[in-house]
Amino acid sequence: MARPPARSRKPGLVVIGGTRAQRALGAVWLVGAGPGDPDLLTFRAFNALRAADVVVHDGLVSEEILDLAPSRARRINVAKRKSRHTLPQDDINQLIVALALDGLTVVRLKGGDPFLFGRGGEELAACREAGVECHVVPGVTAALAASAGAGAPLTHRGSAQAVTFVTGHAAHGEPDLDWASLARPNQTVVVYMGVSTAGLIAARLVAAGRAGSTPALIVESASRADERRVLTTLSGLAEAAEGVKGPALLMVGEAMAMAEVQSPPSLAGAGDREALEAALRRGGEFK
Repeated sequence: MARPPARSRKPGLVVIGGTRAQRALGAVWLVGAGPGDPDLLTFRAFNALRAADVVVHDGLVSEEILDLAPSRARRINVAKRKSRHTLPQDDINQLIVALALDGLTVVRLKGGDPFLFGRGGEELAACREAGVECHVVPGVTAALAASAGAGAPLTHRGSAQAVTFVTGHAAHGEPDLDWASLARPNQTVVVYMGVSTAGLIAARLVAAGRAGSTPALIVESASRADERRVLTTLSGLAEAAEGVKGPALLMVGEAMAMAEVQSPPSLAGAGDREALEAALRRGGEFK
């Protein structure tokens, strides 16, 4: 199993051969930083970060995690928020490859997990094409942190036999999802990047047959000090999402009734609130 290089390694080591001086090749580490809480970093991620010569990071990576890198390590912020990109993805691919070809140990630090809506596969492919050594370090994805923090399991006997992760963001128009499949009962649907399209998502699921009374949980800034949870129903999802400003997940499914959270009364109709409270008393079974 590949391990992060030792910290004593000098960046840009020069190897003399003939009349030309060539830098030894570096390497790229695609590291999952998790949802924000440094305690959720893996040991492998921590070790890779401590060995970095340069850290190319997303905007959502917390300062507490960035500060774990050596003080000598250069930081490059390539934040992407919806349509506002510091660098386009192709430029990020070229950047990490160029840094590695210059003999540096590059940590590409990504929120959550690199391979779950993180475009880590594209960066891995770019490294492979350029002949750059690339290692992938998994991270705790936001859905796992949100589920654990709220006490609402993604799968639960009798109410959630499956869980599906989807993205609510599309480059043009509405997300191209299998709504009929997502509308089946007794499963959890987790929507990443879906706050701005919450109303459309709810409408499509209801139109495909998912009950409007199905519990829905919004978790904003999962695992961070300012984490906020709103428990509502599928029919109340659009209104509940209007007050969400930070990065958030939409989680729809019967097991979400188990979430420990207090929702402002204005975010759901009285009937919905009574049904949710009854579901909580039944231990998560929502009918």
